[in-house]
Amino acid sequence: MKAGVITVSDKGYAGLREDTSGPLIKEMLKEINCEVVEYIIVPDEKEDIKRELIRMSDLDLDLIFTTGGTGFSKRDVTPEATLEVLERLAPGIPEAMRLRSLQITPKAMLSRGVAGIRKNSIIINLPGSAKAVKEHLEVVLPVLTHGVEILRGIASECGTNKVAK
Repeated sequence: MKAGVITVSDKGYAGLREDTSGPLIKEMLKEINCEVVEYIIVPDEKEDIKRELIRMSDLDLDLIFTTGGTGFSKRDVTPEATLEVLERLAPGIPEAMRLRSLQITPKAMLSRGVAGIRKNSIIINLPGSAKAVKEHLEVVLPVLTHGVEILRGIASECGTNKVAK
């Protein structure tokens, strides 16, 4: 599988903050034999985020992750940008991620990330902190291979309890 990562951060884009979440996503995706082939840092600008989501899905990547821009700040527009490019929603993904995070902190309910499908790509918004990225990916990684297989027409059944390790 091939993936793209978009770090959404004004400070990261300006070189004022090191991105730790993007590299963590790249490292964790190795667990499911997924290679990050596209990685970019963009400012918290809706049109920049949309442009990269469209570009990466047009490259036919299996998975696209954003990190950052999912909170309550006025500059946090990642979910809105994502919703404007998605063709279909996948609400179970962010529901599962928030459920897991709520077991750790009640502040998890303030995360506004969304997930869905554009063309043949599954797009998932992750929070900006490396700690939260790790918590969220631990929840979804075991099922993403199957999700990609279903989307690509490689697999056709979701009725088993078997998930990728």
